[in-house]
Amino acid sequence: MPLIIDGYNLLNATGIAGRGHGPGRLEQARQALLNTLVESLAPDEVPKTTVVFDASESPWGVQQQLNHRGISVYFAAKDEDADSLIERLIAAHSAPKRLTVVSSDHRLQRAAKRRKATAIDSDVWFNQLLRDRAERMTPKSAGNEPPKPEGPFSAGEVDRWLREFGLQ
Repeated sequence: MPLIIDGYNLLNATGIAGRGHGPGRLEQARQALLNTLVESLAPDEVPKTTVVFDASESPWGVQQQLNHRGISVYFAAKDEDADSLIERLIAAHSAPKRLTVVSSDHRLQRAAKRRKATAIDSDVWFNQLLRDRAERMTPKSAGNEPPKPEGPFSAGEVDRWLREFGLQ
């Protein structure tokens, strides 16, 4: 299912940005968020994911669109904000009913719902992402594993041999 993510909205909801302010801190937070997404999404979802950030906070000299380990990353143009760009992406999407928009911004949620896309709050979506990741990473429980083979002899054969040797 294609995803459009409001980058700074999700960054704030996750707490990845932290409290520090200083040179390069926002760029580090963006990279941490993008890496977390790549490592947490199912592999087939990564190339279907788009993250949009405001350009006013973009690193100097960065292009408006780039690829981060399979995720499409957009920085809104200097004369546009991320919300406007996300609205344009929603409006242009060829299959909006399959689209999920991740943002707690009510303006973007309304834009998604107008196109019959799914809108979900950033914190709710991120918590579910982490649960799904943990589930994929956890080995299957013993109840779901196939039974172990009994060995070269069936239980009846073992009993017969035990009797044969007088051990039963």
